[in-house]
Amino acid sequence: MEHPENSAEYAGLQVNSGVEQPSIINPYLKRRRRRELSVAEIVEGIRKGDVTVLSQAVTLVESVNPDHQQRAQEVIEKCLPCSGNSVRVGISGVPGAGKSTSIDEFGMHVLKEKGGKLAVLAIDPSSERSKGSILGDKTRMEKLALHPDSFIRPSPTAGSLGGVARKTRETIILCEAAGFDKIFVETVGVGQSETACHSMVDFFLLIQLAGTGDELQGIKRGIMEISDGIVINKCDGDNVDRCHMAATNFRNALHFFPMPESGWTPKVLCYSGFYGTGIKEIWDMIYQYIDFVKANGYFAYRRNEQAKYWMYETINEQLRLHFYNDALRQQQLEDAERMVLAGQKTSFAAAQQLLDSYFQEKTHPTSSV
Repeated sequence: MEHPENSAEYAGLQVNSGVEQPSIINPYLKRRRRRELSVAEIVEGIRKGDVTVLSQAVTLVESVNPDHQQRAQEVIEKCLPCSGNSVRVGISGVPGAGKSTSIDEFGMHVLKEKGGKLAVLAIDPSSERSKGSILGDKTRMEKLALHPDSFIRPSPTAGSLGGVARKTRETIILCEAAGFDKIFVETVGVGQSETACHSMVDFFLLIQLAGTGDELQGIKRGIMEISDGIVINKCDGDNVDRCHMAATNFRNALHFFPMPESGWTPKVLCYSGFYGTGIKEIWDMIYQYIDFVKANGYFAYRRNEQAKYWMYETINEQLRLHFYNDALRQQQLEDAERMVLAGQKTSFAAAQQLLDSYFQEKTHPTSSV
């Protein structure tokens, strides 16, 4: 663009046009799209322990794309013969109990003492409003995040706890095929997720804090019934006496529960995740439990029951998705909603009518309207 100062009326004034600015895009940059790996290449990379390929496989498992799901199932089936050779530990506790910090200490201790490889699968809650997740558990696992023999993978719930739990179980198979012999599954906190987590691990560890109630509160908590071990965190400084008192209360509460199927009596221990004290005793308890259930046959029995459980869970999930994703059903759902909101039909009657219509269509496809 010519400057107006260069016109004839401004004699003796000359303004240069300046230096042409280069493009903000690097002209030598070649945009290369990552080549999509075949199923055979993914399986080979996983078996070699390639963490990059393993991460891509986990992303494939978590995808909702039907094509990706089909490829993911092929990968899982080929990795299945190489899985099952790990110790799976589920870790849960109230928010703020120090789960992520404890996992960092637990993981560093077992890698130092036992060697091998450790995978941490953290389920992160998604916002009900924005549907997003922070996925920031790695920031609290500073030591493990830098360790060459560890793999940390956070996954969002995305509003579907059952779906994420199923994908987490499939991720366990991939991690075991990649050579990880110790696997942590961290839940989103106290709630429905504990049942799903318990159905995919060998040892369920509950992290508690001092001052959360007496024996009666311990009895009322259903999560304690499925716990194989209870540990009380932040047993340091002025909190030591309170932690030991809480441990006594939890031990008293455990006497009111029936003996677990495994025959193992859950233990209650105190430790400090921040200072790393008492970690060895916790791992001794875990390996003592594994030896105990392997000796009496409960270890293999529980894994078989878990496999059967997830078969039925997958059937339930597929039926649910098929029902809601049907185009005709969506129109019927809208009509049923209007009738329920107008008070013309109860919620239960509307639901029963929708189910009757669905099953009738599947039984007699030609009679559907």
